[in-house]
Amino acid sequence: MVTFNSFKLMPDWLLTAVRYLYTFLVYMLMPVILVRLWLRGRRNPAYRERLGERFGYLPDDVPQGCLWIHAVSVGESQATQPMVQWLMEAHPGMPVVMTTTTPTGGQRVTQLYGDRIRHLYFPYDSPAIMKRYFEALKPVAVIIMETEVWPNMLHYCRQNSVPVALANARLSEKSAQGYHKFSFITAAAFRCFDLVIAQAGADAQRLLDSGVRQEVMHVCGSIKFEVKVPQSVREQGELLRAALGADRPVWIAASTHENEEAVVLDAHRRVLERYPDALLIIVPRHPERFDTVAGLIESSGLSCVRRTGVHLPVTDVAVYLGDVMGELPIFYGAADVAFVGGSIAPIGGHNILEPAALGVVVVFGPHMQNFLEISRMMLEAGAALQTSEEQLAEVVLALLGDPVQREEIGQHGQEVVESNQGALECTRQAIEHLLEMRS
Repeated sequence: MVTFNSFKLMPDWLLTAVRYLYTFLVYMLMPVILVRLWLRGRRNPAYRERLGERFGYLPDDVPQGCLWIHAVSVGESQATQPMVQWLMEAHPGMPVVMTTTTPTGGQRVTQLYGDRIRHLYFPYDSPAIMKRYFEALKPVAVIIMETEVWPNMLHYCRQNSVPVALANARLSEKSAQGYHKFSFITAAAFRCFDLVIAQAGADAQRLLDSGVRQEVMHVCGSIKFEVKVPQSVREQGELLRAALGADRPVWIAASTHENEEAVVLDAHRRVLERYPDALLIIVPRHPERFDTVAGLIESSGLSCVRRTGVHLPVTDVAVYLGDVMGELPIFYGAADVAFVGGSIAPIGGHNILEPAALGVVVVFGPHMQNFLEISRMMLEAGAALQTSEEQLAEVVLALLGDPVQREEIGQHGQEVVESNQGALECTRQAIEHLLEMRS
């Protein structure tokens, strides 16, 4: 396997040449990138808004001398919450800009922080675009969430003496193999990081093999364990459950992707055979698919009420479509069982700690590469169940019929979340050191 060690002796002129090659490929692919953006805009018009930001043309009122945090989409934006809350308390005079790639990520940023931080779209990784972005923001430091490696962005961080961190970093075996295929480009980028905070030892080793310098590596655990469920969310979940029916079996399929809803609906038909008043809450991962999923439910023959409608689902309604953003914790709080999507479709899974923190039984499919360590910990603690597409109905039925087991598994889930908290303090200490590096 080719690793960073194969390239660490490359002279500077050759590293520059490699970055120029990468830049040439970015420009060659730009038409494809723009067509893809246009096609996404057909499903979600928000992709066609504020296009100037993606090309480095920022509004005049963007805060300069800011801390720039990049979070790709909804999951990464959500994961920033404990870190950003601490940063704003510890450094009240420092403006924060958060970039996302997707509109849904931007919406989540706005929901979480309002006007306390500024949201912008992440720029395309060309030298001219990145130069405009850096000149407009003049960031004092950059924090990239999880795993995003953009050679030109990292080059400009180095060129402008802007310290840059990779926080809550994870790197699956599959992603590592992808980076290794292009290690002649990515190895130099990885070594630009001034701080890398890995979620687990396995992530750290893969990042080191990809080019991260040993002296900047820290292993702190995942800040996703820093789940603090507000009492108001618990209360709203309880109120929703009371409105749905306190004695009614309710399960949720959250963050679902294409092809997963059909599996979930098939499972729910089998649930209805035993529990005719059972309710399934479906919350698709991407808002642009809300109408598509509504059509899929209608074509399945199951009765459905949408969250954005005026009525709650009464006992003869089988499916409740959560076609809103920001209410997933409330839906979790109203459910007996939570299936977390992106795990039957080969996406790699989504955050399973939020329902666990609420004491809700967590179920997921076979594809959990993005949360490999967390899912392993949950399974070993008896805090979650993993199932196949074919066995989903049986697992849900067994849980709905056994409140004692649900209580036990839910309790284990809360214990896993609480016992693994502490990553934030480790992360805080590392980032404080990063901020001290400001020029």
